[in-house]
Amino acid sequence: MRDSPGEGPVLAASDLDRTLIYSAAALALTGPDEHAPRLLCVEVHEARPLSYLTETAAGLLDELGHRAHFVPVTTRTRKQYRRINLPGPPPRHAICANGGHILVDGRTDPEWHRRVRETLDARCVPLGEVVEHLRRTADPGWLRKRRTAEDLFAYLVVERETFPDGWAKELAAWAGERGWTVSVQGRKVYAVPAPLTKSSALAEVARRIDARHVLAAGDSLLDADLLLAADTGWRPGHGELAEAGWAAPHVTALPERGVSCGERILREMLRHAPVAARPGPPGRPSPAAVPGP
Repeated sequence: MRDSPGEGPVLAASDLDRTLIYSAAALALTGPDEHAPRLLCVEVHEARPLSYLTETAAGLLDELGHRAHFVPVTTRTRKQYRRINLPGPPPRHAICANGGHILVDGRTDPEWHRRVRETLDARCVPLGEVVEHLRRTADPGWLRKRRTAEDLFAYLVVERETFPDGWAKELAAWAGERGWTVSVQGRKVYAVPAPLTKSSALAEVARRIDARHVLAAGDSLLDADLLLAADTGWRPGHGELAEAGWAAPHVTALPERGVSCGERILREMLRHAPVAARPGPPGRPSPAAVPGP
């Protein structure tokens, strides 16, 4: 996208889990408790709070939503994504199921999904073959759950303490010969068709809005193509990409880990987004200044 001309808006795309929002286990809070940041819960499931960002990050995200075309990008299913209640203006576009669905004002774009299905049918072995391989090879000793998502890809929930890394490497080799990729993210092992990418859906959204500059952030191997497709990107100091030492010339490796990194990413995105005049109460200036470091 770096060669795309245009006078359109800045597009700010970000992965969600462990990039902008964090479970209690992933917060990585440091220092004394009395100095801990105030947290805002943005996801509840079955009456239990699941995901958080800091109150400071909530304010930054609200500002970003007024100054750029903010696009949440996630491997979550549409149902899982809709549990999240992000601060700021409702995003006009969202990308779910690792690029399998583009939501427009909260509704699935059926034409995009049809194009994705045609591509997968032409280039990858069927999901059923992968699911059967996982069923036959996963050890019940470390396997906790086996799931499919949106009839597009599969994932396992495993016990990390007993899960053998060698098994994931063997699965990656098997899947690669059949047009699929493998990613290990915490307790989840994903098997995803190689053409099912966040970057392809991002390129479609950027084309539709005639974006003049694309920003992106993400932490996992499934975000690598998203970051490579952007003009400017950031990755946290945690996650698969950090562990692998993954780098690209236009992607900044941030030192922050955990929920504080969500704040840093939003500050960096705001520095690349134009100041937008926003109406305020009579006699008061619009809150257009970039938040400080």
